[in-house]
Amino acid sequence: MKVVVTGGAGFIGSSLADELLARGDEVVVIDNFSTGQREFLANATSQSKFRLVEADLLGDSAVLDEAITGSDAVVHLAANADVRFGWDHPSRDIEQNLIATQNVLESCRRVDVRRVIFSSTGSVYGEATVIPTPEDAPFPAQTSLYGATKVAAEGLLSAYAEGAGFSVTVFRLVSVLGLRYSHGHVLDFVAQLRRDPTKLRVLGDGLQRKSYMDVSDCVAALLASLDRTPKFEVFNLGSNEFCTVYDSIGWIAARLGVSPELELTGGDRGWVGDNPFIWLDTAAIRATGWEPKWSIRESVERTVDFLVANPGIVDLLGVES
Repeated sequence: MKVVVTGGAGFIGSSLADELLARGDEVVVIDNFSTGQREFLANATSQSKFRLVEADLLGDSAVLDEAITGSDAVVHLAANADVRFGWDHPSRDIEQNLIATQNVLESCRRVDVRRVIFSSTGSVYGEATVIPTPEDAPFPAQTSLYGATKVAAEGLLSAYAEGAGFSVTVFRLVSVLGLRYSHGHVLDFVAQLRRDPTKLRVLGDGLQRKSYMDVSDCVAALLASLDRTPKFEVFNLGSNEFCTVYDSIGWIAARLGVSPELELTGGDRGWVGDNPFIWLDTAAIRATGWEPKWSIRESVERTVDFLVANPGIVDLLGVES
């Protein structure tokens, strides 16, 4: 099988590329390295069945067409996932999450590649009224530009499935942790504690409840989806548990061997658009045979171990939380 992975130099994409190569597939990664890391592709670039196309999905359509031509499937992971600072640059979410998706779909249509797997988000449920939240839950008002643009992208995908004969799988992900992790609260907390292990600034009241998933479990679901050819299907993807921010802090601090004093900013959420309780119902994906292998605690601990072993990632990407 020949698989194109957009955003393939990122945390999830590079992990997927490695697994595809390990099973003998041909892999084409498209990435502009705005957030992707070249070192994440160190293994892939040594493989004869791997090809890197350094390009922007908002750029030359001919480059995109050439990269996708002849593939069996496109796994579209490229996106701007900066939920917290979305309102600092609203056009970024529109361009990178919606217009880029449209460009990928049009390229697939032009070169007759009809299988697309898309990474959406549990944030599309906004502040869900049903928890754990199933795929057919009513959508409340959107609370972030990120979630809003992912909803819009899902709409495009369903239209292409209906009108252009595409076979589409949409995964609504919880936050992903694990090896090559490069964005989110664990990175922020580890970066803070590297600077000063005696204190930790925490956005909100620490009682926010979130579900997480290990990247290896996420990749396993993506790989399994390549063997299906639905018209259009949507799966929540996450662990069957959640934790509080306090839980996560405890696991991180214990792993680092520190006992910081917490400085809470207060309120029941960390920023505009932060949903205080995210927990997805994953019965549908489990019915296909997929099961996560890692608990949230284990995933947090694996992430901390990765960041400790790769301090350059922390220094380059860590920001104050």
